[in-house]
Amino acid sequence: MPAKIIDGKTIAAGLRDRVADEVARLRRDHRLTPGLAVVLVGNDPASEVYVRNKHKQTQAAGMASFEHVLPADVPQADLLALIAKLNRDSDVHGILVQLPLPKSLDTETVINAIDPAKDVDGLHPSNAGRLAGGFAALSPCTPLGCIILTKSVHASLEGMNAIVIGRSNLVGRPLLQLLLNENATVTIAHSRSRDLARLCARADLVYAAVGKAEMVRGDWIKPGATVIDVGINRLPGADGKTRLVGDVAFAEALDVAGAITPVPGGVGQMTVACLLVNTLRAACAIAGLPKPRV
Repeated sequence: MPAKIIDGKTIAAGLRDRVADEVARLRRDHRLTPGLAVVLVGNDPASEVYVRNKHKQTQAAGMASFEHVLPADVPQADLLALIAKLNRDSDVHGILVQLPLPKSLDTETVINAIDPAKDVDGLHPSNAGRLAGGFAALSPCTPLGCIILTKSVHASLEGMNAIVIGRSNLVGRPLLQLLLNENATVTIAHSRSRDLARLCARADLVYAAVGKAEMVRGDWIKPGATVIDVGINRLPGADGKTRLVGDVAFAEALDVAGAITPVPGGVGQMTVACLLVNTLRAACAIAGLPKPRV
């Protein structure tokens, strides 16, 4: 029997609706409008698409959206000055600097300049450290979306064996911590792991975030496992156009897994929705209000 397709588009839409309800409540009861500031440096086409999508969804949720577009050759001091201004702006509760940055800018310095309370990307060392310590923190959006998608299949992840393939600061490492917080038993693997297929075969939950097209094969998957594919890779298609594929060989895994996310239409749909969640949570925390019900 083919695996259940985890519909990221529908789940993300439901999450955005719940965020919008909470934003309306905050505006009504506390005269508080959460605000998200997005900073785009340069004119990378993919980044421009992401930023437009974030702006559209932020406004649709009833939040304030602030966009700052800077030239690719902006001096680092000017970018840091803008971040300092946004840190002080009481209308801004979330700050996101779109990555990757031009090579002339030091990414670590830029991330460290963001107020941790407004770090809705969850990349500041303060948030990363709190997450690693098991404390409340703003978590990176993609791993947060992975957990929500998994829990659409399993009400509890307690005691489940999980493998995370990929150890990036943006996905793999924070996802490990979020899974530990759910009381899962976690293996983190990467390109240098030995006998990766055997490690995968033990896992009830497989998270592929390694950035290699269709690397995880169907015969790596434990029958009935839940597979969350974070990868987005472009391969040449038969008609000369490119096609999007994940890090998992979808057609092969479909016949083995119990549930699986498609690419596109899976994890990618959740990232911006979770950005809205983080902005809402940041706004409540900064205002000293209880954590919102999302």
